[in-house]
Amino acid sequence: MKTQATLSRGMGIGLLLLAITPVLISAGGYQVIKRIPIPGDTGWDYITADSAGRRLYVPHGIEVVVLDLDSGSTVGKVTGLKGVHGVAVAPELGRGFVDATDPGSVTIFDLKTFAVIDKVRVGDDPNGIIYDSKLKRVFTADRGSKRLTAIDAATGKIAGTIENLGGRTEHLAADGAGHVFLNMQDVGKLHKLDVQTFKIAETWDLAPTCVQPSSMDMDVAHKRIFVGCRGGGQTQPPAPSLLAVVDGANGKVVATQPIGPGVDALEFDAAKGLIYVSTGGGEGNLAIFHEDSPDKYTLVQNVKTLPGARTMALDHKTSKVYLPVADMGAAPAPTAENPRPRPQMVPGSFSVLVIGE
Repeated sequence: MKTQATLSRGMGIGLLLLAITPVLISAGGYQVIKRIPIPGDTGWDYITADSAGRRLYVPHGIEVVVLDLDSGSTVGKVTGLKGVHGVAVAPELGRGFVDATDPGSVTIFDLKTFAVIDKVRVGDDPNGIIYDSKLKRVFTADRGSKRLTAIDAATGKIAGTIENLGGRTEHLAADGAGHVFLNMQDVGKLHKLDVQTFKIAETWDLAPTCVQPSSMDMDVAHKRIFVGCRGGGQTQPPAPSLLAVVDGANGKVVATQPIGPGVDALEFDAAKGLIYVSTGGGEGNLAIFHEDSPDKYTLVQNVKTLPGARTMALDHKTSKVYLPVADMGAAPAPTAENPRPRPQMVPGSFSVLVIGE
């Protein structure tokens, strides 16, 4: 006959297995399953997946190539661009937004026809771009002008700016409550911005834990900001590359996990409690972490990708991950004008890696 203690232990083990099993099923067997070729030899930056609309937006230097998320086929392009960085979409408005360095603009396009609707001048060299569905605004972070620009998504008019941000702007995340968080990569700081009054609400110093905050996403329910931190800095030994978890209420770093070099993107899947972090340095890697609790995180899997696969997008419907990449040849010889030349892209090799189970 089973005692109450035995039953309690059994129930406890069962609950523990139920808690662990979804993580093992969802992320235990990720691997590269496909490579989708895309014509053209221009560069790339931030890729965006619209899981509900089943579209993948791939910025590619002078255009945005639009793929069908289910088939991988090209369904259209947004053309006439220069120096494209990223794409944000407002599905309920039928509009997409592309920020580009030309020297600084946001191009608004139709999500069905991909035709250009308008072009809005913002600050010089806009990098990160997001859409806040509650405020119905698009936000860009301008590296050249060191400012945040807010655009009314329905009208295309500038709703306001926050000036003098004081550093190299990188990724953004919105909390749905009138705030946007913004990494300042070169100074190791994180801004909490009030985007209703257009003021800097808080500035948190993440160094020396996170010396170069780059990529970002957020667990809105638990007020946790996930920051991909590049290593280096002036300390000896140099600071490591990390995933840092920041409390969105007070700016404290509550957890860290090591990652590979060259991080430039990450995304959080709230339904599965998984964080995907892409690093393009070395051989290239996609690290997958599980949020055990708001202050505790566990590495689930490291997936080998390719060198240079530094940005990514997550399809929240299928849990597939997409990474733009190209084969790279040898770097040209250094010159006085370019002492650290980058390797050259192998012509015809640009593509999107697809990682799934």
